Amino acid sequence: MAQIPILSGRDVVTVFAKVGWQIVRQRGSHMIMVKSGHMATLSVPEHREVSRGTLRSLIRCSGLTVEEFVALVDE
Repeated sequence: MAQIPILSGRDVVTVFAKVGWQIVRQRGSHMIMVKSGHMATLSVPEHREVSRGTLRSLIRCSGLTVEEFVALVDE
């Protein structure tokens, strides 16, 4: 099982953008992302470090596996 990396909120948004997620709005320190065909929305905190538990939850909601997400980070 791949280790979840420590990333900033902007880095997380960049990775999700690679698979079709788009920022639709931002309120305060949270960026809301949507993807056509998905019911879920992702609320990514714009912090210097997104905690591993929060990131794991975002990955799960996006429909990706941790391994797929880590592979996208390494691209």
